[in-house]
Amino acid sequence: MYNSATKEIVIDAANEHYDILYQSISSLIEAQGEIDLTLTIKFRGVSVDLNMNESLIVINTLAVKRAALRGGAWASAGKQTEKILMVVLCKLFEIDAQYYSVKSKGTESKKAKKGAKGNADFEREIDFFLVNGKSSYKCEVKLMGAGNSESADAVIARDSDIFIGDKLSDNNKKQLNSLNIEWVELRSKDGYRGFLKVLDRFEIPHNPIIGDLDNKIDAALSELFPVM
Repeated sequence: MYNSATKEIVIDAANEHYDILYQSISSLIEAQGEIDLTLTIKFRGVSVDLNMNESLIVINTLAVKRAALRGGAWASAGKQTEKILMVVLCKLFEIDAQYYSVKSKGTESKKAKKGAKGNADFEREIDFFLVNGKSSYKCEVKLMGAGNSESADAVIARDSDIFIGDKLSDNNKKQLNSLNIEWVELRSKDGYRGFLKVLDRFEIPHNPIIGDLDNKIDAALSELFPVM
């Protein structure tokens, strides 16, 4: 949530959520009067008993830190959903299947034709391709939050044409713009509509999204994962 696990951020996050947690447990105590909460911490033979307020701060701080440690799991989950995300995005804009692929169709990328570095090793790492005739355009997808320096670096290393991100820092955007790489920031307001610019630039036939977005997403997912 906070794109950082530094001590200062963890403390700020713990303080931010303290009131909600305190109110929840206070309500529980009012309903069940016999409930009490005491946390005892022992270190090298010295122990201290914390009252409810102090215990809540410690518990919440540990919970926030645990969430930070789970960031690696989020990255792993992202790799499993990125291709699905792109297919659904294409279905929302009614792009025919011949114009996209989760694997290279053997066509050269626009940059590869110009002599930029591009080889089979990088091809295997590419998340998605938009295809138009004999040209294919590499899409790098990263769902790892803002401030992740690896995000934009991966696009450059793999000679990608398009970057689809959950969040992008201002520095990432400037870097991508300077390299003439199209990008879409999905978490920004109506961020998915930024995909239209990508489709127009690479002349991928598509239609605008008309109707309820949630219903269209449900329909696209149902098509990908039909109920057995």
